[in-house]
Amino acid sequence: MVNVAPAADERVRKVSAWKRMLHRPELGALSGAVLVFVFFFLTAGDSGMFASDGIMNWTTVSAQLGLIAISACLLMIAGEFDLSIGSMIGFAGMMMTIPAVYWGWPVWLAILFAFTGAMFIGYLIGYIVVKTGLPSFIVSLAFLFILRGLTIALSILFTNRTIVSGVNNYSEGDWLAAAFGGTIGNGFFVWLADMGIISSYNDGTPIVTGVPMVIVWCFLLAVISSWVLLRTKYGNWIFATGGDSKAARNVGVPVDKVKISLFMFTAFTATVYAACQVFEFGSASADRGVLKEFEAIIAVVIGGALLTGGYGSVIGACLGALIFGVVQMGIFFTGIDSDWFRVFLGSMLLIAVLFNNYIRKKVTEAKH
Repeated sequence: MVNVAPAADERVRKVSAWKRMLHRPELGALSGAVLVFVFFFLTAGDSGMFASDGIMNWTTVSAQLGLIAISACLLMIAGEFDLSIGSMIGFAGMMMTIPAVYWGWPVWLAILFAFTGAMFIGYLIGYIVVKTGLPSFIVSLAFLFILRGLTIALSILFTNRTIVSGVNNYSEGDWLAAAFGGTIGNGFFVWLADMGIISSYNDGTPIVTGVPMVIVWCFLLAVISSWVLLRTKYGNWIFATGGDSKAARNVGVPVDKVKISLFMFTAFTATVYAACQVFEFGSASADRGVLKEFEAIIAVVIGGALLTGGYGSVIGACLGALIFGVVQMGIFFTGIDSDWFRVFLGSMLLIAVLFNNYIRKKVTEAKH
């Protein structure tokens, strides 16, 4: 009896490693991050950029943008935009600072007040979008101006100034303020300095005393959001909502609730960003967050998300934010005129859109 090998199933098609990589939204951002690191390692390797304090500088800048890029990414995958994120940063900062400094509120209560108010506004933006059918670009653009105007007007009304300082005088020992200000891992960095692994001052104090809370928040939100997006039913709903909202509704996806909740999440991350800045600098300013909404969108697009929705990655958005932080601080360390930073951002956005359009065509071809 002759053994005959079973015929290959014609329905199973082998996919090359390259095509599998093309299906990953992070591919472009990962490649860009490698190129950026190589470039600045060669041009600024001896400038202190890759010393302990230099690394902490560009990591902090990246984490700040990463906070809002994460939520912007989820919202863009769902097919919507929120241009009010930057203005929300300034507005939320004032909402937690004015009550604490001028009205005598406990700092923890002022922080909760800011989160509640910001997320209500996020709910309002999402509700208007889903109930009226107006483009989220237009609705959130309107709130960009509304929130910025309210921030300036109310801060002048209540304090007669646009910068409110001194909040750290009230936040010392506050249980909730500690979650946004200060650093963690201080003892570990002291040990690193004692071992000579990182630099220290003459008195033995390490140059880097700990990991800022903004980095901790960015890491936690990135891990949780990525898990939710890739491993839960809600994540499937996000992809379905951005891919084809009508088809998603027909199979029972609560499209409106998904979109509203994501607008609330962008408001939440903007408030986290604001809180970290308030308790790092000890003040709130009416112009905080200017243009951050566009920087977040750039980071998300660099990270592989499509402007049409239905495709993207939280990890990619974080890589986009990392590229942003490394380039911003790298330009400083190399002594290049900072005006070129905006040129770089615009160029990276254009390249990312072209690359993502190419990827979309390849993915579409692979499905047919």
